[in-house]
Amino acid sequence: MQSYWEHDAWMHYDYIVVGAGIIGLSTAISLKEQAPNSSVAVLERGVIPSGASTRNAGFACFGSLTEILYDMEKNGEEPTVHLVRARYNGLQILRKRLGDKACGYEQHGGYELLFAENLAALDHIDRVNAALQEIFPTPTFRLCNDLISTFGFDRKRVKALIQSDFEGQIHSGTMMRSLTHYAQERGITVLFGTAVEAIESTSSHTMLCVQHGGERLTFRASEVALCTNAFTSEFVPELGITPGRGQVLITEPIENLPFRGVFHLDEGFYYFRNVSSPEGERILLGGGRNLAFAAETTTAMQLNTAIQQELERLLRELIAPNHDVRVAERWSGIMGFHATKLPIVKRVRERLTVGFGCNGMGIALGSSIGADTARCMLEK
Repeated sequence: MQSYWEHDAWMHYDYIVVGAGIIGLSTAISLKEQAPNSSVAVLERGVIPSGASTRNAGFACFGSLTEILYDMEKNGEEPTVHLVRARYNGLQILRKRLGDKACGYEQHGGYELLFAENLAALDHIDRVNAALQEIFPTPTFRLCNDLISTFGFDRKRVKALIQSDFEGQIHSGTMMRSLTHYAQERGITVLFGTAVEAIESTSSHTMLCVQHGGERLTFRASEVALCTNAFTSEFVPELGITPGRGQVLITEPIENLPFRGVFHLDEGFYYFRNVSSPEGERILLGGGRNLAFAAETTTAMQLNTAIQQELERLLRELIAPNHDVRVAERWSGIMGFHATKLPIVKRVRERLTVGFGCNGMGIALGSSIGADTARCMLEK
């Protein structure tokens, strides 16, 4: 049973955002920027943001050459360029809001490893660079095969290396903690451990039902944004958003690690980077969802033994064959995917807007999608 004080001060808002990941917090911040006198709350099911925002690889990237080529073939050049621009702009919004130190942002560039079966992509570098020239000040991609040996990769397998100067990396935990504090400092109420079980709309407001301590609590707002990424289908299944689990591992510190930066391979299905820690440089490696699409289409945060074994094999044979590498930690995170790989920002019901569009690029797209979701909520 709630007291008058609780009901009056904590349960009613102009805007409520469900989900305190990067899109949810960015939506709340954009609402406060565009409607500074409004009351805004964020409800998050986890004790900390749950899903992908704090469990990803920390890539501040916009897409590798082969991934962009795939998107161009599937969705067309213009939509793909628009998507890359949204990713790039989203990164700039995030860095401007928080500052690079609060994001743990480092810019060592991005790379893609090409195998024999991928070499046809090299024929399209000039076309892709031309398409992206309105976004980036200099050509986006270039060959840097001389670095294959410098970085210590397996030359028998890696036939070409592509470099981009514009990609960076962040510390996902530091970034999300900073983004949470940024929202709270602007008067946004962020409630963790608040799992929304039902959403009910009326002609005047939307109600969000939460179980707390055996009691049913009801939050109320004039407008609600659903920014729950892979979990969106629990409330709006008709959008066709599906979960995709990402497997990740990180090594113990490696002495004299020869590379820094973010690295892609196999159309982005695998990715790795250096992680600077007080103890030394580590390798973070993730991916392998393409080995078991059906099994990894899940919201269960568990490890897939077969994929973890494949990650270790790549680590020891391809990425760091000349180093003694030992795995320190493993985890998984839940991403959200849509068949088109294009963002979804739309009003799906009266007083309910969905903000979705990560498809594995949440760090880049989160701030852009948050701004778009806020605008959609404010349009009446």
